[in-house]
Amino acid sequence: MDKKLVIIPTYNEKENIENIIRKVFSIGDYHILVVEDNSPDGTAAIVKNLMKEFPDRLFIEERKGKLGLGTAYIHGFKWGIAHDYDFVFEMDADFSHNPNDLDRLYRACVDTPADLAIGSRYCKGVNVLNWPMSRLLMSYYGSMYVRFILGIPVKDTTAGFKCYRIDVLKAIDFSKIRHIGYGFQIEMKFTTWKLKFNIVEVPIVFADRQLGTSKMSSGIFKEAILGVIGLKWRSFFRKWERLNN
Repeated sequence: MDKKLVIIPTYNEKENIENIIRKVFSIGDYHILVVEDNSPDGTAAIVKNLMKEFPDRLFIEERKGKLGLGTAYIHGFKWGIAHDYDFVFEMDADFSHNPNDLDRLYRACVDTPADLAIGSRYCKGVNVLNWPMSRLLMSYYGSMYVRFILGIPVKDTTAGFKCYRIDVLKAIDFSKIRHIGYGFQIEMKFTTWKLKFNIVEVPIVFADRQLGTSKMSSGIFKEAILGVIGLKWRSFFRKWERLNN
């Protein structure tokens, strides 16, 4: 049986964390690693209390502060590799990613087969609920811009709901991943593609959070979009090789 790890980075997610953990566990044989960035709202305490109920399925890695989305996921990837997981998922804590879609991403990797399955908002029209029009347009046309600059055949380039085969993560040199914010999502997809892994997009419906405070801002998104030019420029001078070759 495949070992499946869901990585959930958290910062001030006390309103959502217990419900998202219970929901994921109700779906199937998933494990969860919470990468906790020293939330002042007590998120870590909630997770630790739930670990008593789910001692073999729920884990936490605590960091000293808010160090960025990208570094949180890389921390989780390394943990997943060290603990011999077969598939590793990225998912938000706030229910913007529907946990019921975890199985669909997993099946895409197993049945297609794909090395990276992306929960895509834009591969079949636009499937986003409760976003203001300004944010939706920024996200949709931002993805178009990234595709144009990088040439990557992915319609939702900033998507953060994903399933990786562990071989992909073992092949990536994380020391060369520069972005730590939302640009991280773009850079990881681009790196996976440049290393000639198979990527598929699975259509999902993305719903904006109902509880807690969004970590997204126009500044973070603009940083990611501007960083694409640097990412493209550096790619001309890099030899793309898998670490485990």
